[in-house]
Amino acid sequence: MLDSRLRPLIDPALNRMGQRIAERNISANAITLTGLGFGFLAAMVIWLGLPIWALIPLLASRLADGLDGAVARATQKTDFGGYLDIAADFLFYGMVPLAFVLADPSANGAAGAFLLVSFYFNGTSFLGYAILAQKRGHQTTDQGEKSLYYSNGILEGTETIVFFVLLCLFSTYFSPMAWVFGVLCFLTAGLRIYAASHIYSK
Repeated sequence: MLDSRLRPLIDPALNRMGQRIAERNISANAITLTGLGFGFLAAMVIWLGLPIWALIPLLASRLADGLDGAVARATQKTDFGGYLDIAADFLFYGMVPLAFVLADPSANGAAGAFLLVSFYFNGTSFLGYAILAQKRGHQTTDQGEKSLYYSNGILEGTETIVFFVLLCLFSTYFSPMAWVFGVLCFLTAGLRIYAASHIYSK
């Protein structure tokens, strides 16, 4: 919901940084994998029971996620780069809730499992919609220039990152926040499927 509003504000700065990185012959895929590495580090720190300290690698991971596209635009965009990016994103999105569950299974297990199922469903609806959009030749740049069609929804990348930051800041409230966010993920996926039923039913 917020991604399309933030893109015009953050893209100019990201593009400048991406151009400078590209001039140093650092590839977009290397930035993607670096961001994933920071994501793994954030998850490990959460697992160790230090969620506030996890904010540093978590935010670094998301900065890298924005920069890889900027580097690609400054050099050459590839289908594999877009594929690697979305795969890394989905892995990151799963690692953070899992880390909270592993840190305190008794308190966070049920809510964390529900949250991960909601991510699974929402991600499937997102990728399925992208396949249909590609088949019909539909395009959008609301979330920036992407290799895949990014359908909008109640919850997008920005909301998820804000949610993860809140989890790190208020980790004792993981369970209620996870239940609420999971419900919103299910609602987002449901609305996306409803939209697809009207657009792609013929």
